[in-house]
Amino acid sequence: MDNVEELQQKIAELEKRLSLVERNTPGDKLSMVIMSGDLDKLLAAFIIATGAAAMYDEVVMFFTFWAIPALKDPKKTVPKSMVSKMFEWMLPKGAADTKLSQMNMCGMGKAMIKSIMKKHHVLSLEQLMQVAADSGVQIYVCQMSMDLMGYKMEEMIDYPNIKSAGVGKFLAEAGKSRVTLFI
Repeated sequence: MDNVEELQQKIAELEKRLSLVERNTPGDKLSMVIMSGDLDKLLAAFIIATGAAAMYDEVVMFFTFWAIPALKDPKKTVPKSMVSKMFEWMLPKGAADTKLSQMNMCGMGKAMIKSIMKKHHVLSLEQLMQVAADSGVQIYVCQMSMDLMGYKMEEMIDYPNIKSAGVGKFLAEAGKSRVTLFI
């Protein structure tokens, strides 16, 4: 009888361990931190996100600091403090206003890369953002960064899966992800 009880105890222990492994196994998900507001890096982020949306069950993008202005709708305004107005004056006024990280050359580099992209049928940043939205890619905007820079959710682009969140939300998402990237 001791062997049966011992076996039952070991089975219960294994079931408990298996449950823990199942809870901590990454899901079919990609999580990305997007910190750069440079056009080429934003393009890469959305190309990866839209490609991953075709492969994974879920894709999560967490926009922080310099990437946030790309999500701003230039037609939407909210009252701002003087410091927030200065940030807005110095930063891009939406996706269309972003610059290249290298060889921008007063906008000539950006014009050249956009021309090459068009020639090779590569979607623009705005088009990639729409594909991401249509593919169910979730965007979280860092609440702390928005507070520091004076941004509000009311001035962000119309995107079906956009919410503000803290770093804890990103860490929870990343902890359940098969792949995590930082751009």
